[in-house]
Amino acid sequence: MVKHIVMYDHIDGLTDDEKHENIAQIKAALEGLNGVIPGLNTLCVYSQLLDSSNADIVLYSIFENAAALKAYKDHPEHIKVAVNVVRPRVKNRRCADFDF
Repeated sequence: MVKHIVMYDHIDGLTDDEKHENIAQIKAALEGLNGVIPGLNTLCVYSQLLDSSNADIVLYSIFENAAALKAYKDHPEHIKVAVNVVRPRVKNRRCADFDF
């Protein structure tokens, strides 16, 4: 099993309402990949983070193996979500992938 964790920050200059709308769109689009991409066991997006956090949005996902993670990264549906929904709304992407 492989965990894939990505942390993002909001782009600059957003109002609180715009931040909430962006999170809702990102969450719906990314979580919509559940059941679409083979080898993706679960994917959740979190934004109600504790004050001790240094990110605004967290993607937490589990894959069957490293090959499944690679297939996810190259999958057309994932690319479509990343390009059209996520990237225009975030900055400072940080990622950690590890076996467990």
